Amino acid sequence: MPTTAKRAEPDACSLLDADHRKVKKMFKEYDELTGSRAASAAEKRRELAQEICMELTVHAQIEEEIFYPALREAIKETDLLDEAEVEHASAKDLIAQIQEAKEVDDMFDAKVKVLGEYIDHHVKEERNEIFVKARAARGLDLVAMRDQLEARKEALMEEMTAAA
Repeated sequence: MPTTAKRAEPDACSLLDADHRKVKKMFKEYDELTGSRAASAAEKRRELAQEICMELTVHAQIEEEIFYPALREAIKETDLLDEAEVEHASAKDLIAQIQEAKEVDDMFDAKVKVLGEYIDHHVKEERNEIFVKARAARGLDLVAMRDQLEARKEALMEEMTAAA
């Protein structure tokens, strides 16, 4: 039987990383809009910032509800997960400030920029450390977890879109 190189099936880490790439692209779009002082650009920035906040809120929630608890059960060293949850708390605080902001001004832009920097740092740690540990963990079915994360993400997005 000939062996062929088989690409790994997308797993929970793949799904979470796709979210990371999507949000990074949104932060880049936001950054490109910050040069314009036109009222229409301010409104586009507000809309994009709200979209970023929704994506990050849902992403953090599925990680906290499904991914992190399963990983805590599967690995010995959980300090990275503790740090990730602290990073989530900081991001949630900034998200709340952005969502409550009345004006799209320099301070608003600064908060979005800092949120992007927090997320960049968080993503690097997840990609380089947490995902590596998750994929190496025994007894952790990351393919089945991907389906669970996807279903929960869809449900949360529907809830948030209906509430908006």
